[in-house]
Order: sequence, then structure tokens, then C-alpha cells
Amino acid sequence: MAAAVTARPRPARWRSPAGWPLRTRLVATMIALLAVLGLVVGGTAELYVYKTLHDQAVKDLQEASKRLGVGFDCPDPADPGHAGQRSCPPLPSGPDGPSQAGSNPLADRRMFNGIQRDPIVLWMLADGTLSGGIVHFADNFGLKTDPLSATALATVHNKVTGSRSVEVNVGSDLPRYLMTKQTTRSGDRTYYVGVSLKNMDATLLAVAGFTGCVVLGALLIAGWAGALIVRRTLQPLDRVAATASRVAELRLDRGAVQLAQRVPESDTDPRTEVGQVGAALNRMLDHVGSALEARHASEMQVRQFVADASHELRTPLAAIRGYAELTRRSRQPIPDEVAHVLGRVESEAKRMTTLVEDLLLLARLDAGRPLAQDPVDLTMLAVDATSDAHAAGPRHYWQLDLPDEPVTVIGDGARLHQVLANLLANARTHTPEGSTVTVKVDTVPDAAVLQVIDNGPGIQAELVPHIFERFARGDSSRSRAAGSTGLGLSIVHAVVTSHGGKVGVQSRPGQTIFTVMLPSAPASPVVPSAEHHTPYLPRVG
Repeated sequence: MAAAVTARPRPARWRSPAGWPLRTRLVATMIALLAVLGLVVGGTAELYVYKTLHDQAVKDLQEASKRLGVGFDCPDPADPGHAGQRSCPPLPSGPDGPSQAGSNPLADRRMFNGIQRDPIVLWMLADGTLSGGIVHFADNFGLKTDPLSATALATVHNKVTGSRSVEVNVGSDLPRYLMTKQTTRSGDRTYYVGVSLKNMDATLLAVAGFTGCVVLGALLIAGWAGALIVRRTLQPLDRVAATASRVAELRLDRGAVQLAQRVPESDTDPRTEVGQVGAALNRMLDHVGSALEARHASEMQVRQFVADASHELRTPLAAIRGYAELTRRSRQPIPDEVAHVLGRVESEAKRMTTLVEDLLLLARLDAGRPLAQDPVDLTMLAVDATSDAHAAGPRHYWQLDLPDEPVTVIGDGARLHQVLANLLANARTHTPEGSTVTVKVDTVPDAAVLQVIDNGPGIQAELVPHIFERFARGDSSRSRAAGSTGLGLSIVHAVVTSHGGKVGVQSRPGQTIFTVMLPSAPASPVVPSAEHHTPYLPRVG
């Protein structure tokens, strides 16, 4: 059985209007306001039509009551006082005998002239029950009465209690009626008259449907037109955002930055909100550009100073080392204390010379000086560097993991050898004796991979993001006596970056992996920055 497909949750930003784009919110707000306006206008029109039709129905009911009242008030022919006057047919008898004295207007079609079709005419019988029904006009000018059900008669009797007009629902299959209860002028006859509200209800329904269609159509047109207008109106904001995006894609962390991106002059009109944003962004870019120029000038001064100082220090340091060594090799006997002091002077001069050489190399790499572009066999480079590391740290276990075929890249062999030598020296210095250090060379598509793996205590998690920064030290145990200057990994990063590669580190207690990835094809040199980040590089193998 196939697994049930799980519905993907919608992004959180669509769950509330606060996460909608500005265009969507503007159009939605406009449509909502128009919808409310349409409901108000439509409801007002519906109420007006209802009131007009209801007032007309009340007038029709009053007219019908008046005309039928004349019929119910016809004189009794048996009355001697009305001899010779027109008489009306008697009312039908009820089940308990004759009805109230009077005439039967349902027998005279003329009594219904001007009255709407299908009225309800009821009269009170002697026993208090109602008789009559819905009067239909026949084509031959006759009348036909459909009696109402007992339930409908009871409803009329209970709801219509006076001359006030009341809307009555006499049955689910019948229209609503507007009814009234009247008494003849003589006061001895009670009758009920109702006019149908079928036409009024149909008119109200038609008006509601027409108004709804008009409002819906207006909303669709307004939404479409509003979307176009909003999109056109916000085009300057899109251009401002595009300018900000182009600036965000610039490398602002190193070198000379040409911050030429600006919002077009047409989108910086201070009379508009978008123009104010564009003008503010241009002012901010001006300030940022000035700050970047000042930073670059300061960096260049520092680099030049470091390069000049390093270059100038090389000669006196060489002289100090030479004199110390010469004095130590003199044939004249030297006291042990003086010999010890000369040895320390020579050792510190060597350490300072190494530091000066490292600073000078970093200054040259920062200045973007091109490196040699020669084929370099990483497998042979790994063998040589590992042999040197074994000689420097014989109490560590050194292993090689090399492919069957040579791995060749284009670059500066001496600098790449220094990269691997620094990584091995870092592993030797910061792992205890007896640790295993493995040098692995491999390939991935379009790149060669060089890894140095050790099973030492690992690197502190808070230090990993800064491991390639200059003068970064892991802990206080990294003493100068161990030969650490804090520049070894910075040189690794600078050299690898200059070769167009990447270097990263993954560390946990019991394992640390430094990974160098170099492009297989020649790459244009890249000027490294003084501040570095530790990229995540995939493990190989």
C-alpha cells in the first residue's frame, strides 16, 4: 500500500496578514474596504426597497380591507328598513349553523377590483372559528376559494389580533402574507384580509442577487486594477530594493571596494515616501563608502608598515643570530652562564626571525602578489612534509593515506608545502605524545582534497569560528616555548585562498580534521582578508 501523502504545511508568513508582501496587503485592504462599502450600500438599498414595497403592500392591504369591508357590510334584505336597497349573497353557514348575519363578498367579483391576486379573506363564524381561504381569480371573472388548513387558520387567529398589519407565514408551500383583522362599521362582523408578499419577496431576492453580482464584479475589477496600480506605484521601491541587493552582494570585507551603486535620482524625490527611503539609502551608501575608503587606507598603511618593519627587521635579526653563533663557536673559553645566555639570544632571534618571515609573507599575500603557477604533486608533497614532521615529532604516530595515482594541482609548490607543514606542526604541537596524525590526499569533482586528521583532544567549540584569524590561540598552554606564534593557520588560510581554494576544520573530542580543497584547474589569485571565517567542508572518504 502506498504511503499516505502528508500535506506540506504552508509557510508561516502566510498564516497571518503580517507576513504578507506589501502589495498583497494593500490590495487585500482595498478589496476589504470595498467589500464593506458594497455590503453597506447593498444593505441600504435592500432596506429601502423593502420599506418601499412593504409600504405599498400596507396600502394595498388597507385598500383591500376597505373594499371587502363594504361587501361584508351590505344590508340584510330581510331588514324592513333597507327595503329596496342592493343586497349581497349571504355568508356560507358553518358546521354549527348560520354564520354571522351579513353578506358574502366572495360571491361578487367586483369587490376584488384593484386588489392583488390571491388574497386571503377570512370571516368569523358564530362559533368563533374562521372560514374562508385564498381567493383565486378565474379567467371567466369568477372566484375560486381554496380553504386554509386548520394549522394555518390557528396561526392567523393567534398572530393577527388587531387592525395592525402583521406578516404571517400560512404554510411552507405558500408565500408570506401581510394580514389585518377588521370589524365592519356596524360592529357585528369580524373578518381578516391578507395580501400576498410573493412579489415583494421575489423583488427583494432579485435586488439582492443583482446587487451581489454588481458588488462581486466591482471587487474583481477593483482587485485587478488595484494590483496593477499598486505594482506600478511600488516599482520605485523595487528599484531601491534592487540597489540594496546589489550592494549586499559586494565583497566589503577586504581590499578596495568601489561602492558605486546608488538609487536612481528619479527615485529619490523627497516629496514621496519611497523617494525619502531612496534618498536615505543613498546617504547611507555615501557614509559606508567613505568608511570603507578610510578602512582600506588604514589597512594599506598597516600592511605597508608590517611589510616595511618585517623587511627592516630581517637584517638586524640576522646580525644578532650571526654574532651569537660566532661568539658561541669562539675558541676562547666561555663561562657556562654566558654560553646559556648566548644560546637563549640565538633561540629568541630564530623565533623572531620566523615571526618576521610569517608577517612578511602575510603582508605580501594581502597585497595580492601573484604566486607561482606550476604543477604540484600533492602526493609527493604529503610524503615530504610527513617525513619532516616525523623528524620533528618522533613520539607521534604519522600515517599516510594516498591514492594510487598522483594528484596534481597548479600552484606554488613552496607555499603549498608550507600549508601542509603548518597543519602538521599545529597537530604535533597541540596533541599529546603518542597521538596519531594522518595525512590524506584524495580527489573530488574539479578539486583536490588534502586532509590532516588527528585523534587529539579536539578544539574548543568557541574557538573554531576564529581558528584561522591571526594570532588566535587555543589556550594558555600554547606557550612561546612550543614555537607557536598564532600565525600558522592564518598563513594556511591566506595561501589556500590565494590559490582559489578553501580550508575548513571539523573538531570534536578525539578527532580533528583540517580539510584543504584546491581547484584542479588554474584559478585567478584571490586576495585574502585579515579576518576569516571557517567554512564547512564535506569529509572525504
